[in-house]
Amino acid sequence: MLSREDAWELLLSNNPEPHMLAHARQTEVVMAALAEKLRQDTALWSITGLLHDLDYPQTKENPERHGLDAAEMLAGKLPDEAITAIKAHNAEMTGVPAQSNFDFALRCGETVTGLINAAALVRPTRMDGMKAKSLKKKMKDKSFAASVSRANILECEKLGIDTGEFLTLAISAITPIAGEVGLSAE
Repeated sequence: MLSREDAWELLLSNNPEPHMLAHARQTEVVMAALAEKLRQDTALWSITGLLHDLDYPQTKENPERHGLDAAEMLAGKLPDEAITAIKAHNAEMTGVPAQSNFDFALRCGETVTGLINAAALVRPTRMDGMKAKSLKKKMKDKSFAASVSRANILECEKLGIDTGEFLTLAISAITPIAGEVGLSAE
């Protein structure tokens, strides 16, 4: 398996846009928190979160390849379960259904970052003091962060984690890196 350092270098070598680097970091920490909660391999889950959009610079105009190209790029570098999760995170386009806890974790873990980002950017205090209750309210407003799949976020329930607990976990994971990913008030 790739080391975290090698994974980061591989990600950078694909010239992602800054917002995609921030998304990768946020997904990395949310996946680490999910792995801890579910007693899974934290290193594997976090690196998979970091690299799940590795192919995005090449596939953004060809969404049905997004996840499949990343899987090819990562073959032999990550275990099969991680490769499958990367393919399944874009199941709607790749046709690879989410089946395992790892698959569902990546789908809800990477999607929640979009909701958290949008919420942080409209708050004067950004991530500081953000609560799950306010995010749940934002989820009900279909016009807020309209491109964020609420159904994907709700897949946390397939992991045995209720929505409020999952949102709290994700907020807690992202808050320490808020300055790094452009979500701090300072």
